[in-house]
Amino acid sequence: MSVRLRVPVLAGFIVLLLHTGCGYRYYTGPLYPAPESERVLNLQVSDDGTVTFIDGRLEIGIRPMTDEALNRHFHRHSHSGLESTNPYTFGDWEDPELQQVPSRFTVFLVSVKNYMYPKMRLDPSRVVIVADNGRRYTPLTLRQLEDYYLRYAIAYAGNKYARHRERMSILRNSMYRDDFIFSGQEAEGYIVFPVLHHDVQRITVILRDVALRFDVWDEPIEKVDVEYVFEREIGRIHVNEQVAAHSKP
Repeated sequence: MSVRLRVPVLAGFIVLLLHTGCGYRYYTGPLYPAPESERVLNLQVSDDGTVTFIDGRLEIGIRPMTDEALNRHFHRHSHSGLESTNPYTFGDWEDPELQQVPSRFTVFLVSVKNYMYPKMRLDPSRVVIVADNGRRYTPLTLRQLEDYYLRYAIAYAGNKYARHRERMSILRNSMYRDDFIFSGQEAEGYIVFPVLHHDVQRITVILRDVALRFDVWDEPIEKVDVEYVFEREIGRIHVNEQVAAHSKP
């Protein structure tokens, strides 16, 4: 995947703003569990937006994170404008043209509780987002994120490089790791994607090839795909703030 990530736009309720020749700007709301998720037998929906897959005593939860939630979690690193070292957001910086706090990425918190299998494994690189309009997104690796942030570490010295090192330290400690989770263990971490395009309203997050059983060489012999469906509101507003369209364009 290319690491040339656009500076995406509009955090929180408005996460993307694109001016068109007709004088419209697009807006998107935060992701939330699709209504049918509450009717799926092995899924549980929590008040904070987490959708949890339950297989006996194995639980795999996924929660779409808003920029506001990420800034609260990394509070100490999110209140210095463009010098904020929260690697998942732009902190409290506000784009002067858009008059909004823009978003850097699409972030999900994945949590696993394994009290069912001797060991299991969820490879974050195997996760994919498939949008109903055909767009697909794959997760950004730690290396890609490091390349993205190196552009800000001018001359690899001084305060800018110190901020780069701090961002990378946070990423290494908080991104979801590709490790075995043994019986009685729990794990959680963030999986990072590029910002969704403004025309994406409904997505399916697929955890592919979650390994549940292994042979004596630790090769998977039982795997399962787990799917979660999320939605958000999309639309466009005329520059005079009148709503020109709502929901699907």
